[in-house]
Amino acid sequence: MADKAASATLMTDGPIWRRLIAFAIPLFWGNLFQQLYNTADSVIVGNFLGNNALAAVSSSGNLIFLLVGFFNGIAIGAGVVTGKYFGAEDGENLRKSIHTTIAFGVACGIILTIVGVLAAPRILVLMGTPDEVLPQSLAYFRVYFAGSLAFVMYNFFVGILQALGDSRHPLFFLIISSFTNIVLDLLFVGGMGMGVWSAAFATILSQFLSAFLCLRQLIKGNEVFRLRIREIRPDRQMLKQIVKNGVPAGVQNSIISVANVFVQSNINAFGATAVAGCGSYSKIEGFGFLPITCFALALTTFISQNLGAREYERAKKGAVFGALCSLTIAEIIGLAINLLAPVLIGAFGGGPEAVGYGVQWARTVTWFYFLLAFSHCMAGILRGAGRSVIPMFVMMICWCVIRVSYISIAVRIVPDIRTVFWAYPLTWALSSVVFLVYFLKSDWIHGLEKM
Repeated sequence: MADKAASATLMTDGPIWRRLIAFAIPLFWGNLFQQLYNTADSVIVGNFLGNNALAAVSSSGNLIFLLVGFFNGIAIGAGVVTGKYFGAEDGENLRKSIHTTIAFGVACGIILTIVGVLAAPRILVLMGTPDEVLPQSLAYFRVYFAGSLAFVMYNFFVGILQALGDSRHPLFFLIISSFTNIVLDLLFVGGMGMGVWSAAFATILSQFLSAFLCLRQLIKGNEVFRLRIREIRPDRQMLKQIVKNGVPAGVQNSIISVANVFVQSNINAFGATAVAGCGSYSKIEGFGFLPITCFALALTTFISQNLGAREYERAKKGAVFGALCSLTIAEIIGLAINLLAPVLIGAFGGGPEAVGYGVQWARTVTWFYFLLAFSHCMAGILRGAGRSVIPMFVMMICWCVIRVSYISIAVRIVPDIRTVFWAYPLTWALSSVVFLVYFLKSDWIHGLEKM
């Protein structure tokens, strides 16, 4: 596999810092434009349609991530298998992993469409969505999930491209689709007054565009890993590897979302104004998480390729460097959000009281972004090493069981919304301690060999 396409990059040689940063920077910009999808919906909806419409989009966010997060996690885990064979320069198994991943992705997209559309009313009611918000939340949610196949396949395509060391093309495609989404939002919501559901419609049209561009890139790729439509079918042994590494990553995303849905239901109890304000902060927080997300993804690719090539010491050094970079940048951004919170959250509209709720949340949690960064980077490292079950259990216990238990008890004792906010830094700290102990004491470096 000496003949590599320009868009594919082996991360098994060259300076570690240069490889990781060069790969992470396009990821950062890509995730930035990914946030524009949801942020554009919220800003435009909040300013054109009012507080209840903004609350409808905000209250749907955690529920959307609950269902989408599972399949996105699978896509990341599947990319580890592709990265492993790319790093090992095993062309035959590389091709099998790519075609099996895409076949699996199509099945996941169909399942998510059915589950999302049918389960929406019941789940929104169970979350305690305010009555005045419920009809618009349901409309937004159902339209969004009618386009499930687009965003599921986009994430599977991106998982493959990133496993091949290509973070540039996904960036270009996201820029195109993000601007398309903004233009369509302004047209449907601002110009034509079509209602909150049209913001979801604009999003899925944009996601279809980005999925198509990724598909086109894979079809015209290097002969060694080119996608051929007629060869899209699951290989039994490859599917077993993908499920083994992908499902725990998907479960990890989902259990985090389960806890966040529970948190959202507690925020809902404080009324539509609290929902709108906290939803606005969540959009800002999404931008604050970008360095965390990009370094975690970069580390997953770096670790999987280097362990596939049996470059063990290089993998260890890359893990330490990537984690330290992520911690430092995340904390700087957290402090900036803390300082600018009133201005940033005020841009979403919703009124002074709603802005106040968002600022309270920001100034409670942003001091602790370094803990969140560390946990996500450790999860990315372990996924790349084929140990995705470990972060799944750590997140399940710390970010789901303990977080939910804390809120259930503490809010009864101190019925203040800030009690809910503190659930995040407390559980981030706990997971960071567990991950640090495991990283220092375990033989995680040989996990990929056992897949």
